[in-house]
Amino acid sequence: MLLKGIKIGFCVTASHCTFEKTLGQLEKLKEQGANLYPIFSFNTATANTRFTSAKDFRDKVEEITGRYVVDTIVEAEPFGPIKKMDLMIVAPCTGNTLAKLVNAITDTPVLMAAKAHLRNQRPLLLAIATNDGLGNNAKNVGMIINTKNVFMIPFYQDDPINKPNSLTADLDRLLDASLMALKKIQIQPVIIEKKRL
Repeated sequence: MLLKGIKIGFCVTASHCTFEKTLGQLEKLKEQGANLYPIFSFNTATANTRFTSAKDFRDKVEEITGRYVVDTIVEAEPFGPIKKMDLMIVAPCTGNTLAKLVNAITDTPVLMAAKAHLRNQRPLLLAIATNDGLGNNAKNVGMIINTKNVFMIPFYQDDPINKPNSLTADLDRLLDASLMALKKIQIQPVIIEKKRL
């Protein structure tokens, strides 16, 4: 098991269309022996969408991790001083969360957990999922890539014709990117070509 005994804070923000893939990757981390601590943004914790209900998604995450979801800022704050993680993952990481990370805004449980974790000089791994990654958020992508202790799962334009500004992480690279981030190394290449079906 590649992650036996490794403590991972697993944060989920509200890119609801990626939730099914996220669950699969969460299971893979668990299979590799990781101790997983789930953290939800407010929208992830409350929004019912055409993809899933908030309750169903929460139930699945809690079943996989064996832990209750952290969904308040107060519950997330101890991930810095008390509940020290080896790695913090935000998957998916929306453009909204990305912009707030870059600008040091801490107004959701995920942002609080990430901020608390980074103060310990430990790796934060992001799985970007945003419709404006090459639009208004392009500058934030550039900024976050150059931020100490922040690493990216390789990403690509998911629909260049219909959504030319949209970027999404290749979640199948999450395990490999996690192993590299634990060594404080950015997996390469960061920008990849969309997988052929």
